[in-house]
Amino acid sequence: MRIAIPVETDQGLDAPRSGHFGHAAYFTIATVEDGAVTNVESVKNVEHDECGCGGVIQHALDQNIDAIIATGMGMPPYSRFTAGGVAVYAERETPIAGDVLKKFLAGDVEPMDPNAACRH
Repeated sequence: MRIAIPVETDQGLDAPRSGHFGHAAYFTIATVEDGAVTNVESVKNVEHDECGCGGVIQHALDQNIDAIIATGMGMPPYSRFTAGGVAVYAERETPIAGDVLKKFLAGDVEPMDPNAACRH
């Protein structure tokens, strides 16, 4: 399973999380097999202002992710991810990507409620 976390830097699991999915500078992408992290990548995001949210969504989808854990996102990204087979999770309390991943692997991160999608 490949899990993406929108982050501010290229520090992998030590990266601070981005508060806005579409404007994240990077994605930390962790590969998890049998409950263990087997690989971690830092993938530079495309510029939101140049390609819009649709470009950011497609860039994330192009990374062959199975899930994304964001602090939140709007309905267009949520809909495109779920239509593309990507599970969307929301976690708003934990500031560092690696700690979010630990919570996810422990079963402490819930799927995003589409009713809680950002409205902007």
